[in-house]
Amino acid sequence: MTGATPTDVLDPAATVAAPTPDYAALEADLAAALGPRGISSDPRQREKASVDGARMSPIIAEQLPLGVADLVAFPADAEQIAETVRIAVAHGAPVTPRGKGTGNYGQAIPMPGGLVLDTSRARAVVEVGDGWITAEAGAPMATLELAARQHGQQLWMYPSTVHSTLGGFLSGGSGGTGSIAHGSNHEGFVLALDVVTPASDGRLVHVDGDDALGYVHNYGTAGIIARATVRLEPMNDWRGLYASFEDFAGSMSVLQRLAALSPTPRLVSADDPHVSAQLPPDPAFPEGRSSLRTIIDASLVEEASRIITAAGGRIEDVREGPQVSAVISVLSYNHPIEWLQKSEPGVYFHVEVGGDALIDRHDEVMAVYPGAHLHIEATALRPIGMLAGVYESPEQVADGIAALTALGVGVHSPHQWNVDFRLPETVALARSTDPRGLLNPGKLNPDYAGPVKGSIR
Repeated sequence: MTGATPTDVLDPAATVAAPTPDYAALEADLAAALGPRGISSDPRQREKASVDGARMSPIIAEQLPLGVADLVAFPADAEQIAETVRIAVAHGAPVTPRGKGTGNYGQAIPMPGGLVLDTSRARAVVEVGDGWITAEAGAPMATLELAARQHGQQLWMYPSTVHSTLGGFLSGGSGGTGSIAHGSNHEGFVLALDVVTPASDGRLVHVDGDDALGYVHNYGTAGIIARATVRLEPMNDWRGLYASFEDFAGSMSVLQRLAALSPTPRLVSADDPHVSAQLPPDPAFPEGRSSLRTIIDASLVEEASRIITAAGGRIEDVREGPQVSAVISVLSYNHPIEWLQKSEPGVYFHVEVGGDALIDRHDEVMAVYPGAHLHIEATALRPIGMLAGVYESPEQVADGIAALTALGVGVHSPHQWNVDFRLPETVALARSTDPRGLLNPGKLNPDYAGPVKGSIR
């Protein structure tokens, strides 16, 4: 199901013929450009920069370590990101970009070694305007949200890992809080990017519109994002509404009804009773019940409460304050599965799933992986979720994906690291921007034919 192939390199002959970079010379040149604290060859730093959240996948975990950096660079702003790439390319060194390393598919692992470009120090918020915000690639999404709130606005969306970097979310993420209204991060969220490529020779290239889309969700394989401008909207007065049901069917019965309210909720999540019991302790998660959580406009609390109670649910709490969105966000998408895996180490894997069949054919879906549990999210059109099964083998996972597809369930696999969004377009772009295949090698396989981003929407 996973693995690099010779076609991962756009120009294999050029790569095979290339000499091994002189990493001592590269370290010296980067130290001159970034300062002595801007580059590290320390083994602990290198190991730390060479892992991400891939251990969530037992399939990938069995193959670790997949690569270890020879050097780690810490550029402090967008211009230093560009200069770092220029110097690395001049030495023929592979460059793997990294934000906070919260991705779950191995996208940030430097498979051939080389240089890991850690953007987390390039964290400045450059400017906030009416409907937009510009920040450097290493700025945490929580920082952008705070800056927007100071101007009476909010981000269109941000990931469940709220401290992920802007560049990391755009390069490797998809959606999250705000996606009910706005979809995924390639659907109008990005207004403009400043990117650097081997072909740009250390210059930042400004792209917007459809041109910017070429650098979204491809793990930096066509170009590395150094700065980005994304959309804002007027700020809502949010409330965190916590409810519970006797069983999961109750939570599922109101999920999409809540999502259809206006103003659109920012998030609606639910878990079966077993997963709910693994969430961080909170009086709003009563024992033995299915937890449902929503970030909802204050004007809708009464209406949402009526919908929930009419379906047999119980309101556990309504909370307010600037942190309400963040607290509920970190209990969404794959985070409940992480808590499940922590509670029973070595037992569960998950696949990302979507479609009405999650509710309409729920028993059949759950039977695909015996002993499975489901975390579910509302979207504008249909539910999506994370289906956790008891892990046996890669073949079991693959067979289950086929069975789920036959049931009408869309599936995205978190057990592979290949670019899976606009693959032909990314390959074509990378041929011009990175003909030597130096950007995040091993992630851009032109022959990849597995599940793709968007399958669960």
